[in-house]
Amino acid sequence: MSLSPLDGRYAQKVAELEPIFSEFGLMWARTTVEIEWLLFLSEKKIAPKLDPKKLRTLQVKFGEKEFQAIKKIEAKTNHDVKAVEIFLREYIPKNMWSWIHFGCTSEDINNTAYALLFQKGMGIVLASLDTVMDDILKKAKQWKSVPLLSRTHGQPATPTTMGKEFLVFLSRLEQASSGWVNLPFPAKFSGATGTFAAHVAAFPKVDWISFSQEFVEEKLELDWNPLTTQIEPHDGQALALNELSLASTILIDLCRDIWGYISLGYFGQKVVKGEVGSSTMPHKVNPIDFENAEGNLKLSRGIARVLADELPISRWQRDLTDSTLQRNFGLVFGHFLLGLKSLLKGLGKLEIKKDRLEEDLKNAPEVLTEAVQTVLRAHGHADAYDQLKKFSRGKALSLKEIQKFIDSTDLPKTEKARLKKLTPQTYTGLAEKLVSFFTE
Repeated sequence: MSLSPLDGRYAQKVAELEPIFSEFGLMWARTTVEIEWLLFLSEKKIAPKLDPKKLRTLQVKFGEKEFQAIKKIEAKTNHDVKAVEIFLREYIPKNMWSWIHFGCTSEDINNTAYALLFQKGMGIVLASLDTVMDDILKKAKQWKSVPLLSRTHGQPATPTTMGKEFLVFLSRLEQASSGWVNLPFPAKFSGATGTFAAHVAAFPKVDWISFSQEFVEEKLELDWNPLTTQIEPHDGQALALNELSLASTILIDLCRDIWGYISLGYFGQKVVKGEVGSSTMPHKVNPIDFENAEGNLKLSRGIARVLADELPISRWQRDLTDSTLQRNFGLVFGHFLLGLKSLLKGLGKLEIKKDRLEEDLKNAPEVLTEAVQTVLRAHGHADAYDQLKKFSRGKALSLKEIQKFIDSTDLPKTEKARLKKLTPQTYTGLAEKLVSFFTE
């Protein structure tokens, strides 16, 4: 009865994200932040001394029982963060109750909780992306010398190698993810409108700015944002979401190319016993893994773009639009992870069909006209392009006809001989060397 397939059909495939982006995960993160703040106040001798053992045990053992206890309280309070505050009273002496959530607005708890979850979620999807990238690299090396008839505008074009084409995608992903290592996870902890007003009212001599920085950076290991309204403006989240969006676009492009190569017969797919390709056509082995990957990556990208566009916008010091938007982070990460897993499964089934690649190359000798006209240019023929255009455009040529044309030119004998040795299979330039250069 799940509304989202991530919680139904695909639940097991994205199970590692459930403890993070579920309601349970958010409650755990809120509880963690409240505990850390309470203990921090105690350590700094602002609040009375508190033995952390019971609270630390709660952090580690937080489970279904604790989650349901908070939800039961929330049913009465109709306020999720307040429910966590009341829940924590069971774990500390009564004289400490007033120090739970001290000086905080709900957003202090929520923005830090989401930052913690975002950080964990990025770790999971980036690890999976690394696995996909490793597989692409492996295939680039394996197929670096396998010639492939290129297609520009869908038409036969200068040959390349399958390995080089795979390496292009790897290079794009590396560039797109280069900033992820230093991706910020901003958080604020400065009260109702970011001014520490309540803090100063209670303890005017405390350096609350330094305390806030220390708490966010050292206790929570997040990136401190000192200048905010009531909310942390979510620019860091938007940056990460845009990075995921670009990676999704690159991976969609890869899925479509591989889908096309399968359609052309350049790749076969390993048959999995028991699988059905079509309910009526028994022979079919459909490229469903690449189709599933493409679909899920599109969903991830679409939701990510909406969130990246809207989260950084808030009316005056705050409105509540971001609250409902942030609850959809799980959709972005879930569909992205599902797309990666489908893609990796599909990559594992690929079997390159060299005979089919060879056949298409043999049937497209016209791609050599580029080489002929370029050599003519190098020997001073300004009209070389027009000569070859008149000879070849829109025609089905044979290799012998091209060689005959080469003989008819006034090129030196050595150049004619070199050109006549070319075949579509060998006219791949430095494709193989490019792969070696960037992978060895």
